[in-house]
Formats: sequence, C-alpha cells, structure tokens
Amino acid sequence: MTSAETLRALLAEDTCHIMPCCFDALSAKLIAQEGYALTFMSGFAASASRIGAPDLGLMSYGEVLDQVRNITDATDIPLIGDGDTGYGNAMNVRRTVAGFAKAGAASIMIEDQLAPKRCGHTPGKAVVSRDEAFDRVRAAVDEREALRARGGDILILARTDARHEHGLGEAIDRAAKFAEIGADILFVEAPRSEGEMREVCRSLPGPKMANIVEGGDTPDLPNAALHDIGYTIAAYPLSLMAAAMQAMVTTLRAMRQDQRPNQMDFGSLRSRIGFDDYYAASERYESSLRLRSDD
Repeated sequence: MTSAETLRALLAEDTCHIMPCCFDALSAKLIAQEGYALTFMSGFAASASRIGAPDLGLMSYGEVLDQVRNITDATDIPLIGDGDTGYGNAMNVRRTVAGFAKAGAASIMIEDQLAPKRCGHTPGKAVVSRDEAFDRVRAAVDEREALRARGGDILILARTDARHEHGLGEAIDRAAKFAEIGADILFVEAPRSEGEMREVCRSLPGPKMANIVEGGDTPDLPNAALHDIGYTIAAYPLSLMAAAMQAMVTTLRAMRQDQRPNQMDFGSLRSRIGFDDYYAASERYESSLRLRSDD
C-alpha cells in the first residue's frame, strides 16, 4: 500500500494511535524503530531543530518541504506533514499539498491561523475569516482529488485554532464545515478541559486528532481515556524534542565537570543510525568491503 493508503487503514481501526512527533530524519527513524505506526512532523520542533528559531512562520515552504523529504526518505511509516497556513492564498495551498504529496507525505495539515502562524499553545493567535479558512481547505481537497486523478494520493488534516479567540462553538462549526468540504481528519486545537474534548468528538464526524502538549492548554489524558472520548490520533508534538534538549543540556553541563551522564552506548548508536544495515547491504560490493576495513 501507499503511505496514504496505510494511513487510511490505521484511521479505520478502533483505537487511538499514539503518535510521537518527529522533527528530523533521525527522530522519525527512532519512532519507527520503536514500533509506532505513524508520525507527524511538528512545525514547532522542526523549526527549533532546523533553524534554531521559534515556530512563528519563519521557516519557508522550501525549507519545510526539504525537511518532509528527508523524513520520508528515512522511514516507511506514514508521515503527516505540517503545512501551516499553506504559504499564501488558495493556489499556494494547492501547490503546498502537491509538494508534500510528491515528497512522500501521507497527509498534510492545513490550518486557519492568520499568517505568520504561531504554535497552538502560545499567546497571540488569530484566525482568518470563515470564508478564507474554508477556501484553504477547499483548495487542499481539490488538489487531493487532482492528485488522485493522476494516480497520486494524500489525506487532508484540517485544523482550526478558533477556540482561542472565538470560543469552542465557533471552532466546532468551522471543523464541521471542513468535514463537509471533504477533509479526511479534523483537528480542533487547544480544547481546555475533558468536557470540551468530549464535545468536540461528540459533535464532529470522522477521525479526530488530539494534540497533547505537556504543560499546554489541553489535558494530558491517558490513551485509553482519549480513545473513550473519541479520538483516533493522539499527537505528542514536543515530547521527543523536549527529551532531546534536556539530555543535551544535562550532558553539556556534566562535561564541564569532566563527567559523562548515562547515554546510549556506541554500538547501539551506530546500529540505530544504520551502520549495521549499511554494512550488511554492502557486502556484495568488494570496494565497500575495503572501505569497511579502513573504517
């Protein structure tokens, strides 16, 4: 199956998939190695990793697309890519969807924030008008259909951040229209209580995604509770980035004291990155064997 077909099959299962979010090829590879069925390229984490800057619309479309391509090249599990606001008007949205599909993404998220967008759990968010929001999703769906006609495929994850400025009712109304237009997955960002999460899932059709930011606005509930509420995917956008940053800071401070904290041993490090697989595949080539002996 294609990655989009694999994602559709996952969405049809009666479960809430735990989805650790990646930020580069290596983090995506680790997620796959640990047996997770899918991943999401977090814009927050990718911006931090790639350009060392906050997720405030600073990464260009080309940079984001390159990051998507690096991730899909490194792993076979379905990737949902963060397409932000689509990088312009409705025609830009279509180009963005086409680019993500060509890069191998199983799905793309398009949101209704005013550009430049912000992380969904930070202050200062604003959303575009209903008409502009609906046009973005309509353009994304149109491009999906055009791709299918040419033998391609991608799923559309439609996100609304309207809860912050306009309340939960407006967010649900927007998401319901996204579904009517043809979005495959719905994402109402930052409900603030379990009751709000239940209202979202009770009110909207099809697969829904919860976004769990440790310390953010949405309650960090156990996976069984998220499934009971009605979510199909539970995204954890910052868990790996926060863990990696904490480990690096701890190591850097320990090194100043001439200490080494517990860390992955060199053999495991090489194996996880892919040295063992590379050498196993290269054994049929004599010149590669010589390279290995010189390593």
